[in-house]
Amino acid sequence: MVILITGASRGIGAELAMELAKEKHTVLLVSRDQNKIQHISDECNRISGVECAHTLPFDINDLDHNGDGIRALVRKYAEKIDVIVNNAGHVVRKPFEEITPSEVSTMFRANLYAPGNLVRILLPFLRKSEHAHVVNITSMGGFQGSVKFKGLSYYSASKAALAVLTECLAEEFSKEGISFNALAPGAVQTEMLEEAFPGYTAPLKAGEMAGFIKWFALNGHKFFNGKHLPVSLSTP
Repeated sequence: MVILITGASRGIGAELAMELAKEKHTVLLVSRDQNKIQHISDECNRISGVECAHTLPFDINDLDHNGDGIRALVRKYAEKIDVIVNNAGHVVRKPFEEITPSEVSTMFRANLYAPGNLVRILLPFLRKSEHAHVVNITSMGGFQGSVKFKGLSYYSASKAALAVLTECLAEEFSKEGISFNALAPGAVQTEMLEEAFPGYTAPLKAGEMAGFIKWFALNGHKFFNGKHLPVSLSTP
């Protein structure tokens, strides 16, 4: 299968790429950090023993006027995309009164608009797959009824908005055979978590969560469509 992963240069995205490489899936690694995704790509190819990983060095926040260019870049390596994992995200942890409009805009662009825009641009590739599946990674902070954390108001709201977008797109494309689901991970030990909560130790490592997301990305469409599912050891 051909799986495109955003935010593939570190954390869950990088671990997911390597998990998929073990089964020799074609993985398209998206990140604006070309050096880091090249390192992950090299590691994936070492693990698989074949050239299964390819780098797509671009910023998903800057696609408005470059849709043709991104499609051409993808076409170098694949004629279809079976799975998109919208894993990239941006967090600013600040009290509600202190966060700036610019920071809010950046989070909503990265966490909501960019993944939706990427799907729109890559629809021609998804339509060539027999059972395309888009998996949007949200957060337990954006899951209705879950415990909320101070300083993450707009981050949580942007992830909740991505979940609703997922539900809407599942309905809009239901007759085309493209499935859309969202996963809301709980705390996972990643660089992003460490930046937001210095000193906190999460119950799960990035590789453990990546293993579950790999299974869901490849099989979840057989059981779910338009769902926002918590993936957490704690009760929402």
